[in-house]
Amino acid sequence: MPLTFDFPYEKLITYQGTNPRPADHDAYWDSALAEMRGLDPQVELAPAAFQAPFAECFHMYFTGVGGARIHAKLLRPKDAPAPHPAVVMFHGYSGHSGDWVDKLSYVGRGCTVAALDCRGQGGLSEDAGGVSGNTHRGHIIRGMNDALDGHPEKLLFRQIFLDTAQLARIVMAMPDVDPDRVGATGGSQGGALTVACVALEPRVKRAAPVFPFLSDYQRVWTMDQAKDAYQELKDYFRLFDPRHEREQEIFTNLGYVDIQHLAPRIKAEMLWAMGLMDTICPPSSQFAAYNKITAPKSLALYPDFGHENLPGMNDKIYQFMLGL
Repeated sequence: MPLTFDFPYEKLITYQGTNPRPADHDAYWDSALAEMRGLDPQVELAPAAFQAPFAECFHMYFTGVGGARIHAKLLRPKDAPAPHPAVVMFHGYSGHSGDWVDKLSYVGRGCTVAALDCRGQGGLSEDAGGVSGNTHRGHIIRGMNDALDGHPEKLLFRQIFLDTAQLARIVMAMPDVDPDRVGATGGSQGGALTVACVALEPRVKRAAPVFPFLSDYQRVWTMDQAKDAYQELKDYFRLFDPRHEREQEIFTNLGYVDIQHLAPRIKAEMLWAMGLMDTICPPSSQFAAYNKITAPKSLALYPDFGHENLPGMNDKIYQFMLGL
């Protein structure tokens, strides 16, 4: 295996992460899940302008934690037997759920597809707000001021992670979906949300994250890779803690929404894709999470690739989901 800009490969495959795990991490997420399960999602479907001969396409809205109305694209096969499989999809940072046509390969195979718009990003989901302080270019740090004041439940990615699990629950409850045959996939932020989804909704059977974001923040910082997608980490310190007097508290609070600490909850079979030259989501930050997964897993490595299209990976994921 060639050298990477990160740790040597021999160290990557045993690396267990740097970012602190809060002492009450399990209780934090158990309480969050109880809050989510207590909601009435008030699901609404509205037919989309886009339709296909073999698919019914809808705008789906549901109420997430904090009262935000969350949007997802929902596509159902017209002639598939019930119950049939489903796939939930998650998009990259600041993006949206994408075009309808991107999902039709799964619908043509007889799957329901639901693609989330993350609250406050580029799609139609609502960001209900409710935090103090900075919102400059940053969802990782949204709510950090409140977290440092003893309210880590205000971290925005807590709510987004819960939206992923709630979407999976809604899809699993659909009368034409087999809840034992649901998969999840996405790249970058979508890869992180895939990991969060299957950790928080352990009934999901298969998951295919591609170079996940939102993992091992402190390792990213120490590598001087707090740029691009992680730029807001540097922004937060420069704006609110320029002497790093609260550095340990900040990284510990980020540990609540660090996917490496959710990874031990996963029960789904995992297919994980990674480029060893990824400077956006460094390999070590990904291995910190991957190495904590005890469920069946396999790693698709691309030694010469970074945070970019990984040739053949979409085909591999599609074939993996055929096993649902």
